[in-house]
Amino acid sequence: MNLLFIADPLESFKIYKDTTFAMMREAQRRGHRISACEQQDLMWQRGSAVMAHVRDITLTGDATDWFKETATRAVALKEFGAVLMRKDPPFDSEYFYATHLLEQGEREGARVFNKPRALRDHPEKLAIMEFPQFIGPTLVTRDAEDIKRFHAEHQDIILKPLDGMGGMGIFRVGPDGLNLGSITETLNRHGAQSLMVQKFLPEIVKGDKRVLVIGGKPVPFSLARIPQGSEVRGNLAAGGLGVAQPLSKRDLEIAEALGPILAARGLLLAGVDVIGDYVTEINVTSPTCFQEIHDQMGFDVAAMFIDALEQAVSAGL
Repeated sequence: MNLLFIADPLESFKIYKDTTFAMMREAQRRGHRISACEQQDLMWQRGSAVMAHVRDITLTGDATDWFKETATRAVALKEFGAVLMRKDPPFDSEYFYATHLLEQGEREGARVFNKPRALRDHPEKLAIMEFPQFIGPTLVTRDAEDIKRFHAEHQDIILKPLDGMGGMGIFRVGPDGLNLGSITETLNRHGAQSLMVQKFLPEIVKGDKRVLVIGGKPVPFSLARIPQGSEVRGNLAAGGLGVAQPLSKRDLEIAEALGPILAARGLLLAGVDVIGDYVTEINVTSPTCFQEIHDQMGFDVAAMFIDALEQAVSAGL
């Protein structure tokens, strides 16, 4: 197949850890042809199919000059064997509009993964609220009084923006309530914006585990992202240490329960974040950690993903 990856600029990839690169490498190894573009390269003109200005590339195997551009062209999305939406967050208005263009591409015959509608319907923090049996005490609100009541009940809490990524904007407030009002005002913009409040989970010291689900099935290893120093954030982007480990019994229970539901909605790949026994986020835009798990445990996550992609395309999903 000719695969189109919609991603961040290729020149920005850190290929020693980039999951999209790992997908490309495995796809090329199997004989698939690779094209790439950015979100801004999508185009839809009246009377025409949704198109993209793409770069056809081959991977060189070199650690620095890792790809060679062989051609640039404008191509209808429906002409590709599969289109993989791998643009990193934030899920802003431009991302939202891109999902609509991709969904029109689907109506014209394109096969897009993850499905654009599913991306819109599963905001990565809010999506956990559908599964109360797997999450800890959680509140979504813009009301400062609601937050005060939640803090009074649970004492030690985490506050975070609904559109945050990489650990940005996450605050912990302990039993003394120090700065709760100021933090609330910062995150809810004086009542104009909703945020998420969760009971602090002390198990974070053992890591914020990324549990990958591919085609409805769990990868047998997670990546525990362990906070360093005085940090409460385990995110790799916030300096967390990534340690791969086998799934726990609870991790497996969560993945096996959520996996088929997410897959049925068109989410070929999801990253379920688990602290202790509780789900904290469900990542669907561009889940990562393929290379860290492969490097530490020897399990080829990219091969499992391309297997699932090929099966989904052949099945017409």
